[in-house]
Amino acid sequence: FRNLETLTLGRGQLGDPFFHALAECNLLRSLNVNDATLGNGMQEIPINHDRLQHLQLIKCRVLRISIRCPELQTLSLKRSNMGQAVLSCPLLHALDIGSCHKLSDAAIRSAAISCPQLESLDMSNCSCVSDETLREIAQTCSNLHILDASYCPNVSLESVRLPLLTELRLHSCEGITSASMAAISYSYMLEVLELNNCNLLTTVSLDLPRLQRISLVHCRKFVDLNLRSVTLSSIMVSNCPSLHRISITSNSLKKLALLRQENLTTLALQCQCLQEVDLTDCESLTNSICEVFSDGGGCPMLRSLILDNCESLTTVRFCSTSLLSLSLVGCRAITSLDLICPCLEKVCLDGCDHLERASFCPVALRSLNLGICPKLSTLRIEAPSMVSLELKGCGVLCEASINCPLLTSLDASFCSQLKDDCLSATAASCPLIDSLILMSCPSVGSDGLYSLRCLPNLTVLDLSYTFLMNLLPVFQSCLQLKVLKLQACKYLTDDSLEPLYKEGALPMLQELDLSYGTLCQSAIEDLLACCTHLTHLSLNGCVNMHDLNWGCSSGQVTELPTVNSPRASFSLEDNYAAIEQPNRLLQNLNCVGCRNIRKALIPPMARCSHLSSFNLSLSTNLKEVDIACLNLGVLNLSNCYALVILKLQCPRLTSLFLQSCNINEEAVEAAIFQCNMLETLDVRFCPKIISISMFRLRGACPSLKRVFSSLLSTS
Repeated sequence: FRNLETLTLGRGQLGDPFFHALAECNLLRSLNVNDATLGNGMQEIPINHDRLQHLQLIKCRVLRISIRCPELQTLSLKRSNMGQAVLSCPLLHALDIGSCHKLSDAAIRSAAISCPQLESLDMSNCSCVSDETLREIAQTCSNLHILDASYCPNVSLESVRLPLLTELRLHSCEGITSASMAAISYSYMLEVLELNNCNLLTTVSLDLPRLQRISLVHCRKFVDLNLRSVTLSSIMVSNCPSLHRISITSNSLKKLALLRQENLTTLALQCQCLQEVDLTDCESLTNSICEVFSDGGGCPMLRSLILDNCESLTTVRFCSTSLLSLSLVGCRAITSLDLICPCLEKVCLDGCDHLERASFCPVALRSLNLGICPKLSTLRIEAPSMVSLELKGCGVLCEASINCPLLTSLDASFCSQLKDDCLSATAASCPLIDSLILMSCPSVGSDGLYSLRCLPNLTVLDLSYTFLMNLLPVFQSCLQLKVLKLQACKYLTDDSLEPLYKEGALPMLQELDLSYGTLCQSAIEDLLACCTHLTHLSLNGCVNMHDLNWGCSSGQVTELPTVNSPRASFSLEDNYAAIEQPNRLLQNLNCVGCRNIRKALIPPMARCSHLSSFNLSLSTNLKEVDIACLNLGVLNLSNCYALVILKLQCPRLTSLFLQSCNINEEAVEAAIFQCNMLETLDVRFCPKIISISMFRLRGACPSLKRVFSSLLSTS
């Protein structure tokens, strides 16, 4: 092995002859021995080699060891249990004796000072090391740059001077106190300082021009941190429950996270490059923190600020030209918010449920949701880029100034105090709004609705659950309207919709929702007959709606056969050929919960060739359904308990729902016989359909893929 350069071995016994033989391996540069017994464990082992540069004896068992290697540069005796180590290594620059528990203070001192060129020393977990030993090492090893004295309870650094030190680790050193900072201050070259778990440490005040990284974790009595370093770029402070004050001056720090510092009350920052700050769960921070992060507060480049769950904040005001993102999630005590942040693009206010006054002037937000602030009463917004604003649930909002020239969507649902003057001002300053939701806004009246003429692009308007009695302002002001929702507008009279079906008002209207209204049967029939341009119509819960008899001949509305008519089902061949009138555009018809409907008839002459979905579920008194629609794909008759007669001429029907209907299997079988594209049939809880009927139903309609039954489910 005379040409051997690197040798690694372990887990055995290496006797004295082995180490004598090493001297003959002239090219050996690196020797690594791990978990081995050197000699017989009761003798001194000499290691002599003129060319060896790197030596590791890790977790080895030996009584004494003597090392004479004139070119040795790095030596590790980590976790080995020798009681004495004699070193003659004049060029050694890195020594690791960590966890060598049997080495005495004097032995450590002797070993270290015998290496005057030492630059890195790890003596962690050597519990007997004293300040006296460190003082002698400091005097002898003038080039020492890295020192790890972690878990050395006797080390306090009293009178220890290490001016060239760049890295110092003192984890769990019980002797480290605020007085130790004087010694650390002499290490003006220090770049890395770790003081984790120093339980007696109360104050750290350091002015170190080269310090880049500091760590203070689990320091139970730590109260005050004062750091000045132009190169400081990383600060780790965590789980210091007594920490009250922090002052940091740095030109290199870009990110600061001080999580869960429950008692932190004072924060002073002079950090010219700081961009991100996270103070989550710092629940003792007061309103004065706003000055720190506003212009002139010492953080001119701040872009992101997180103050989640800072529950002592009550009045928040930020004036910043750099801030892009702000999070105040869970700050339940905030009652006033004032943001003068022209570059602010994102703000999170979830949980700010006591907010009463809010001002966003100016901001760069594109969207804002304030529906989570139920106590908001005063609002000011100046946002040149905002396109979406949600105020849903702001029930006490009575004063709002909204200046958003690019706003296209405004949801003010349940803003019961919102009045006409506010709506008029908003319409004037936000002319591009195309979707306006005013559901449950009872204070909005005719004057406010007339102001909507300032919104030439308005296509969606929701006035559900309001006290409107007259829709004339809507018909005259919203000429481009495509969607109009009037759910539960119980004060609308029977002639309120006459302009729609008599005068051609709202020619662009496609979707109309009149659910839970009180319109009479004749008004509904006229609407169905004349508004052929509608694509979606909802009549859910209309108590005045009776039999749905729908037909047309020669362009005039005609009365179709009533409930008592003996008329048979419709003939597709006879009727589709005869129809010359243009087809209706209706695609979706919803009549859910119309308890007074007893019969639903849609013949081919109704010209509903586009109807694809028809929902009559929960119409509990519905007895007969007779539908002939070429493109109907979904028919829902669930919970129509009285249903006994079903006639279908719907060749493209794919889904039929009959859950909880009283219909028998013969009627269902006959109904689906001509539905050649039917894939899904739901007959759960139908008392007259038994499990054996499933095979008959599949036989009647071979295209079925899914049949749902309370007795048998197949797919």
